[in-house]
Amino acid sequence: MTIAPGDTLPAATLVKMGADGPEAVSLADHAKGKKLVIFAVPGAFTPTCHAAHVPSFIRTKDQFMAKGVDEIICVSVNDPFVLKAWGESTGATEAGITMLGDAESTFTKAIGLDFDAPPAGLIARSKRYAMIVDDGTVTTLHVEESPGVCEVSGGESLLKGL
Repeated sequence: MTIAPGDTLPAATLVKMGADGPEAVSLADHAKGKKLVIFAVPGAFTPTCHAAHVPSFIRTKDQFMAKGVDEIICVSVNDPFVLKAWGESTGATEAGITMLGDAESTFTKAIGLDFDAPPAGLIARSKRYAMIVDDGTVTTLHVEESPGVCEVSGGESLLKGL
């Protein structure tokens, strides 16, 4: 079953790179009392993710913060080491976007937004989406029909729904 507006985020542990190495982040606990933007990509360093999706949230970050968003989080089915390097190379880390790895695809599968594309080497990856979460409850969800496009899930599109 795919997560929908009105649903609560499931209990899932993601991983981020901390000062002393990988750190576990309980997304449900992290979301308590906060307004979050969570967007997900099929993979770090993949063309659309790298050239369109992440940059759209870097461009719109200040506008989201002005509308009461506490944090913007990028989720990818990658390990935290890759996400650290990717966040640095895109400027997402410098912009203050939190990069969280869902290495086992636990969160992605729990919200029903996983897919496989073996010809591209993508197994148990996340569909491209963006959501607004208020105190753990999804209020807005934009899911792309194809992983190779970034239209409804881009920062500018999600900002219009806030």
